Amino acid sequence: MAGTSDTVADDDALYVLTAVLLTPAQFPSVLGDDYPAACAALALEPYAEGYGLVLGQDGSGARWTVVVEDVSLVAVAIAAWDCGLEYDLSPDDRSVVCALPGWPLAVGVAAPGVAAPHDPLPDPEAEGTDPAPLAPPDTESWGPAQRRMGADEVAHQWSAWREQIDDATAFITPGGAESAGRVGDGSVADVETNGADTDTGPEDEDQDQDADGLKATDATPENLAKNPPAGVHPGVRRALAEARAYVDAPPPPGRVRSSFATGDARMLRADGPGWSLIARTDDIAFILLDEEPGEVLPVMRGAQLPGLLKALDALAVRPT
Repeated sequence: MAGTSDTVADDDALYVLTAVLLTPAQFPSVLGDDYPAACAALALEPYAEGYGLVLGQDGSGARWTVVVEDVSLVAVAIAAWDCGLEYDLSPDDRSVVCALPGWPLAVGVAAPGVAAPHDPLPDPEAEGTDPAPLAPPDTESWGPAQRRMGADEVAHQWSAWREQIDDATAFITPGGAESAGRVGDGSVADVETNGADTDTGPEDEDQDQDADGLKATDATPENLAKNPPAGVHPGVRRALAEARAYVDAPPPPGRVRSSFATGDARMLRADGPGWSLIARTDDIAFILLDEEPGEVLPVMRGAQLPGLLKALDALAVRPT
C-alpha cells in the first residue's frame, strides 16, 4: 500500500485516501442498523474483534475497499488524521482479509498522479461472479441508509440541533411530533437549522394544549408505549416502545452504541427497523423515521426518558 504523497503510479499499489473502523462499537451506519448487518453488507463474518476498512485507488485510479484485520493500526491512523497529523497507513499484507471493488462511502479526495476515481473493470476470469462495486447511498432519495446518515448528522452537530428546541414551549402537534428541522444530504457541512418555531407565546400555547391535549414533556417512553395519545406520531411511539424492549431482550451488537459526550454524559445511538434515536444521557432525544423523510423529531426529557436512556447506556457497546 502507498500513501497519497506518492505521485508515480504503480498498478499493484493501493494509494490510501481514508479509512474507517468496522467494529461492534463503531461502524459506518450506512451499512446497517447493527454490526452484524454492516458486516453482511460486505459479505464479512461479524467477528467480535472487527475490521478496518481502507479506502483507496489502485494505479489505474480504480476504487477499492481493502478489509484488514489490524484494527489497532487503522484506529491509530484515524486518530492521527483527526489531529491533523500525517500517518502512512500501510497494513501488512498478512492482515488483509479481502479487497472489494468500489467504496461504500463518499470520498471527496483522490490520489495524485493517477486517473480520476472510477469503478474497476470486471475480472474476465470471474465469469460474472465477482461482486458488484460498492457505492455510497443516493442522497437524493430517503430510506434506511439515508435515515441513519441523518442520525449521524444530528449526533455530530448535537448542539446546533439542541438549540432549536425550547423545553418550555415545545409541543407535539396533531399532525405528529413537532419537527426540530430537516437533515440535509448526510454531510455534516450541510446541516440545516431551519427548525420549527416552537415559541408560540402564551395565547397560542393555551390553544395548542386544548387542541392537542399533550405537551412534549409528557411524551415519555412509558406514556407513549402504554397510553398512546392521538397527537403523537405513531412512528415515535413505535420507536420508543422498541427501544424500551431492547432493555429486556438485548438486540444484536451495535444496535445500541454509547460514545463520549461532555462531562459525565454519554451520547447514545439506537437503531431499529425504520427508526433511529440519538440522545444524550443528560438531555432529550431525537428520532428519525423512514416514513418521515428528513424530519428530526424531538422527544422531551419528562420523567421516564432518563431511565430509558440509562438502561440503554448500560447495555450499549462502547469504543475501547
